[in-house]
Amino acid sequence: MKLPQARPRSRRVLDQSLLVLGATSLAAGLGAMTLAPGISAASSHREAPLIAGDPRADNTDVYAFTSPDKADTVTMVANWIPMEEPNGGPNFYAFGDDLRYNIKVDNDGDGNSDVTYTWRFRNSYRDAANQFLYNTGQVTSLNDPDLNFRQFYDLVVTTGGKSRTVLENVPAAPSHAGKASMPNYAALRNQATLGLPGGGKTYAGQAEDPFFADLRVFDLLYGGDLSERGQDTLAGYNVNTIAIQVPKKQLALNGNNSRNPVIGIWSTTEREGVTISDSREAQHKKDWKQVSRLGNPLVNEVVVPIKYKDAFNTLNPSQDRTVQPVVDKVYDPILPKVIQQVYGIPAPATPRNDLAEIYLTGICKVCGPIKADLNAHRLNQDANRRKIVPAEELRLNMAVRPTAQPKRLGVLAGDLAGFPNGRRLADDVIDISLQAVEGAAQTGVLVPALADGDKVDTNEVPFGTSFPYVALPHTKNVNAGPYGPERNAEQSSMKNAAAERPAVSTSAAAFGGIGALLLATGGFRLRRRNKNS
Repeated sequence: MKLPQARPRSRRVLDQSLLVLGATSLAAGLGAMTLAPGISAASSHREAPLIAGDPRADNTDVYAFTSPDKADTVTMVANWIPMEEPNGGPNFYAFGDDLRYNIKVDNDGDGNSDVTYTWRFRNSYRDAANQFLYNTGQVTSLNDPDLNFRQFYDLVVTTGGKSRTVLENVPAAPSHAGKASMPNYAALRNQATLGLPGGGKTYAGQAEDPFFADLRVFDLLYGGDLSERGQDTLAGYNVNTIAIQVPKKQLALNGNNSRNPVIGIWSTTEREGVTISDSREAQHKKDWKQVSRLGNPLVNEVVVPIKYKDAFNTLNPSQDRTVQPVVDKVYDPILPKVIQQVYGIPAPATPRNDLAEIYLTGICKVCGPIKADLNAHRLNQDANRRKIVPAEELRLNMAVRPTAQPKRLGVLAGDLAGFPNGRRLADDVIDISLQAVEGAAQTGVLVPALADGDKVDTNEVPFGTSFPYVALPHTKNVNAGPYGPERNAEQSSMKNAAAERPAVSTSAAAFGGIGALLLATGGFRLRRRNKNS
C-alpha cells in the first residue's frame, strides 16, 4: 500500500478547504456525514429519518481493535443514544427493555454473522410508587439501596446457529447522576465490568461519547466561513456503551486466528414487534425487527439517498450488493463533487474502485487499486472465496499488532493498526475520510489543502488504558444557555452585539498533532458520608 508522504499533490492551499468535512467520510462505500437537516448528528447519530426518533435504538458508533494491553484479544465497543446531556434527570438514560442489542462478527466473508453477541435488558425499581428520584441518596455500589432505578441484562452468544446464555441477570452501570449522587463512578464501572466464561470481559453502562468532530458544517457547509473550525461538537455529551473483549480464537474462522485473521464487525438493534398468535399453535411467536445497523463510521449518511436510508438500517450485509442505487453511489459518490463545487479541488475520476475496496470488499492486492494485503476476507486461508460477497462491514485484521504510538490518521499515516483496519477510539475518522474521498488511500499522497481537517484532532478527554477504554461519563452540563461562554457566534452576539467573536481553539484541538495515544483515565474518589443502610 502506498503510504501518504509530506510531499504536496497540489500547490493550492485553501484554508477553508475543510468545510466539506461535514459531508465527509470516505464518502463512499456507504460512509459519510449527513447533509440532511436536523439536530446535530455525528458519525451515525440520527442518520436516517425513522431512527432519529428512536434514540434508545440508535447505534451511534462501532469500534473494533486489538486490545492494546492484551494483544491476544479483540475489543469491540458499540454506543447507543446520541447526545446525552449529563443533567438528563429525573429519568436519565436507560437501555431499551424492548430491544435486543447485538454485536456481530463475520469471519468467512459471506456477509452473515458467524458469531453474535446479544444483550437484553430489563428494568427494576426499588420504589416506583413513592419516589420520583433515580437515586434516593449517595450511591457507592451497584446494589446500593439508594439506587432506585436499576437495569439488569442477559448476554447470549450465538455461534453456528446455536445460542447459549453466558451471563444472566447481571447489573449494568447506571447513568452518572452527578458527583453528589455518585462520588466514585469509576468504582461503579469496575463493578459492572464482568468476566466471561472462556476468557474475556464485558461492560454495559454509560460513558463519555468518544466520537470527536466539528459538526457546525451542517449549517450549509459553514456558510462559507470556516473560522468556526476547531470546536468539538460532541464534547461534553455521553452515550450508553456496550463493550466486549474476547480472545481472538473465539472470533476467527475455524477458531484459528493465525490462518484466518480477518473478521468483519457490525452492530444492530432489534425491536420487539407484535405478538403473532395462532389458535392452532401451542406457543405464541414474537417478531423482532432490525431497526438500526452500523459497521464503518459515518455509514448511511451521504452516500445512501434519503429514499433508502431507513431500508439500509434493516438490511443484513449479505444483501448490500442487491441495492443497486446505493452501490452506484459507492462507485460514483456525491461528496467529491461537492468538494469540487465549493472549493475547486478536482474530484477523482470514477468509478471509485478504491472506495469500494475500503468499504465493501476489504483491502487486498487483487481486490482493487490499493496494492496491499490488509483486511479482506480473501486473506483467510480457510475461507471459501466463492461465497465471499461485497458487504459493508468494519473489517479488522487481528494479526496486525497494536501500535506503540498510534497515529490519528491510521493507515493513511502508515499505522496499519488504525482505521480503516478496524477502528480505535482515537482514530480521527473525519480527517481520514476526507483524505480518502479525495483519493489519498490510492495515491499514497495526502491532499495538503485538506491537511487541517476539522481542526479537532483528539477527544476532549483522554481514553483509558484498560478495558473498556472509553472515558468516564461527563457530569457538567453541556448547554450553558444563551449567554454561556463561547457557545457559538450567534449566542455570543446576543451577549455583546458590538464584539466580534474571535476564533476559538478548544481543548480538543489543543491536545494537538497526531495525539490519539491511549492515556490513563483516572476516577475521582471522594469520601462517602455516613448513612444508614
